[in-house]
Amino acid sequence: MATTINGGCMCGAIRYECSAEPVMSVNCYCRDCQRATGSAMAPVILVPKPALRLIKGEPKYYTVKADSGNEVSRGFCTNCGSPMFSLLSGMPEVIAIKAASLDDPSIYKPALNVFVASAPPWAPISKDIPGFAKMPG
Repeated sequence: MATTINGGCMCGAIRYECSAEPVMSVNCYCRDCQRATGSAMAPVILVPKPALRLIKGEPKYYTVKADSGNEVSRGFCTNCGSPMFSLLSGMPEVIAIKAASLDDPSIYKPALNVFVASAPPWAPISKDIPGFAKMPG
């Protein structure tokens, strides 16, 4: 993977760069991610929070209580609505970046499918990577 990861929202109001390799890459099929993305799942890379730097703009965050009881704050562009980040209270040292916001989304290599118990029957779920009904603990 590239040394620096770059990305932004659809309209360009928010731009970011990350100077670290992903800690983990996950396809999340939880209902909250489905609602936030309008799709079957959210493909995300988790990176160390200090490695992410906003270059332009600021996302707005919307916080919900997750099935785990922890809080999840999802960051999006207030201009175009692009989902970009998630902050996880259960994992405060990382920030999740939505793979579709990457300048080069081909660098996204999912390693896990999580919350597959919540996946709709029409969801494409890769059988080539491990899947978990919930988040592995």
